[in-house]
Amino acid sequence: MGCDSEDPAGLRTGLAQSLLREIAQHLAVLAESGVPAAIDLRSLPMTPADLRELEDMLGRGDVEVFLNVAGASEIWETHYAGVWWVRHRGAGDAIAAERIEITTIPQILMTHAADIAASAARLRDDLAADAPPPAREDTEHA
Repeated sequence: MGCDSEDPAGLRTGLAQSLLREIAQHLAVLAESGVPAAIDLRSLPMTPADLRELEDMLGRGDVEVFLNVAGASEIWETHYAGVWWVRHRGAGDAIAAERIEITTIPQILMTHAADIAASAARLRDDLAADAPPPAREDTEHA
């Protein structure tokens, strides 16, 4: 699930339970003040069984996103609104980064201010030229 190698012994360290408590604290702070947090799972001494346990305990909610930008990424909101699991894969489909983000929306999904400004200028120019927006190749026409 959350780790590339299998752990035949199923060794669990209790770290998943500790992380749940930390996530609960961060979620309370997010609810109260809007301050997001993130936990880098790859930096922790978690066994494959720990990762599976954490993933099972958090579950999956209704929102899932798959990206292919500099590698494949999976993002899903857990059963707990505001708690997101973010997994990035690199070369050979190996997990390169894995985080729990406690936030309204994961950082990777947020549009950068410079991109918004460029789009606003482009749309303004298209409207001034009375030009239709460019057609997308992947758009189906009815």
